[in-house]
Amino acid sequence: MSQSGKTTTKRQILRSASPRAWVGVVSSSHVERGVEGGFAQLCHGRHRPLSTMSVGDWLVYYSPKTELDGGAPLRSFTAIGRVVGEAPYPFDMGGGFVPFRRAIAYEQALRHVPVASIAHRLAFVRQHPSWGMLARRGHFEIDVADLAIIAHAMGVFVDPLVTSREHERPAETCGPCQAR
Repeated sequence: MSQSGKTTTKRQILRSASPRAWVGVVSSSHVERGVEGGFAQLCHGRHRPLSTMSVGDWLVYYSPKTELDGGAPLRSFTAIGRVVGEAPYPFDMGGGFVPFRRAIAYEQALRHVPVASIAHRLAFVRQHPSWGMLARRGHFEIDVADLAIIAHAMGVFVDPLVTSREHERPAETCGPCQAR
């Protein structure tokens, strides 16, 4: 069950017929909290980046640092998951801070991947040599081929091009599901 109180189901994950891929820029300590809680919180809790994603879209986290304030440089992809929550929801953290969150089903990544180790293979880096300016936005879209490269480097199997219809078949007949 997500923190919004709604149960996330496989059908929710599979609704997007043409999944898109997104990068969220978040410190690794905050990524860990999101992974543990099954949610994403982007751009200091703003609603807009979460609402631009659809159920079934992929989210990969890039963590420039280990902590928001004063953390050590990390510059790595740190988590990957799929949007399962229907919509962003407010979450009261106390002290008047009520950020928006969205339910995410995270994959179990085997390793963090330094962006420098795969940058030469990523279209968004080749197309934007100063891609750090993209990262300053806190959330940006990437090509699904880049998502597959990142996921493979993290030790995660994702087939971002599989449509929801293909995944609605039982796992024993679905090739991508059998590979898991």
